[in-house]
Amino acid sequence: MAFRDEIGRQIKQARKDKGLTQVQVSQLTRINKTTISEMENGRFTGSFDIFERILDAVGLQFEVVPKTHQLPDWDEIEDLFKDDD
Repeated sequence: MAFRDEIGRQIKQARKDKGLTQVQVSQLTRINKTTISEMENGRFTGSFDIFERILDAVGLQFEVVPKTHQLPDWDEIEDLFKDDD
């Protein structure tokens, strides 16, 4: 699963790969530069429309995939619940 900070790093890298500044992306998308910065730093909690417009501007797309769960091994569970000495 991609977490917000990981998504933000990917957006920032894609923006830089295209040679764009946050100000230029702001002008392309008509989204405030502060919002773009928040997204790149993993703190964005706004609408999907804004998210999608920024992704489009830097050449990325949103993808929905089935969620996968990974259960811990028994040894890991034991370590999680053992008492600290």
